Amino acid sequence: MIIGVPRERKTAERRVAITPYGVKELERIGAKVLIEKDAGVLSGFSNEEYISCGAEMVDTLADVWNRCDLLVKVKEPAPEEFEFFRPGLAVFSFLHLAVAPDLTRALVEKGVTGLDYDLVALDNGRLPILEPMSIIAGKLSIQCGAYALQANCGGRGVLLGGSVGVPPAKVVVLGAGAAGSNAARVALGMGAEVSILDINTEKLAPFSDTGLRARTVYSTPTSVENELQNADLLIGSVLIPGALAPKLVSKEMIEDMRNGSVLVDISIDQGGVADSSRPTTITDPTYIEEGVVHYCVTNMPALVPRTSTIALTNATLPWVKMLVNKGIDQTLRTSAPMLRSLTNYKGKLTNKEIGEATGIKPLPSEEVSALIRG
Repeated sequence: MIIGVPRERKTAERRVAITPYGVKELERIGAKVLIEKDAGVLSGFSNEEYISCGAEMVDTLADVWNRCDLLVKVKEPAPEEFEFFRPGLAVFSFLHLAVAPDLTRALVEKGVTGLDYDLVALDNGRLPILEPMSIIAGKLSIQCGAYALQANCGGRGVLLGGSVGVPPAKVVVLGAGAAGSNAARVALGMGAEVSILDINTEKLAPFSDTGLRARTVYSTPTSVENELQNADLLIGSVLIPGALAPKLVSKEMIEDMRNGSVLVDISIDQGGVADSSRPTTITDPTYIEEGVVHYCVTNMPALVPRTSTIALTNATLPWVKMLVNKGIDQTLRTSAPMLRSLTNYKGKLTNKEIGEATGIKPLPSEEVSALIRG
């Protein structure tokens, strides 16, 4: 199998889909890996490192896409990459198709097989590829939120940990999954007053420990509204795999927040948790609406590309190896986690939630199984 790894085209995306070590591991099991020139430079991996591990360095984006069987990347294909879509090609990346109807249609119309990192799910519900990126995004959300709270960024001028005789800032975290729980722990470590909300009390349970000092709240529209009225920093970290994020924060709730408070919407790559959220970039990360600073960067882990690339490769490599060893079709037939990652196959949309979000009719699940069996 020939695996292609392009340089990422998303604004300020500094990650790359695989480390040199990952290349060595894939070459060891018989795969051939094509790397676009300079794809890893912004993550701190030189072209020479990849070549020494067995990769073939190619000069252009077209070289990577046109010669590979499996295209492995970090973020969803950019519009300039759509021209390379073709039948028989498989793409394995964070696709985020629920918020990308044009990309979804292009993948389906060109007969590409789409495999979404977000949707690789174990039988116990864990998301082994998404989880490490969520942990990083959760930790970063507090760093970024603390910076946005500074007066020079339009924030209230509040220090998360307060000072002697000055109370700490109030941080509200919506969602106690991997991103939210790590955001809460970092905020607590910085001395903030933290409330964390979820509808799953098992996820809230660790924060009821007195050692963590967080306030746990069952999430309802009323409890969210009440918590936001005195919030300095709101973290949105709610996920429904494959689907649009639920809108838990209305425009009216944003209007009632303090002027200069901050929303960091980690869920923005799935549409965001607030009515007022819209995607931003690392190069232009914030805007102010209703007096609230919004930080809605869709690829936050790219702020720390070295850490993120290593973590991502650690998570994806076992699954890429499976695809190499078994092939695409046999992997889908024998691996339930990988079958769950399937978004489209041979010109058919296969994911119900993506169909609901994009208005594209999906294939019924029983027909998906029959199609894969051939």
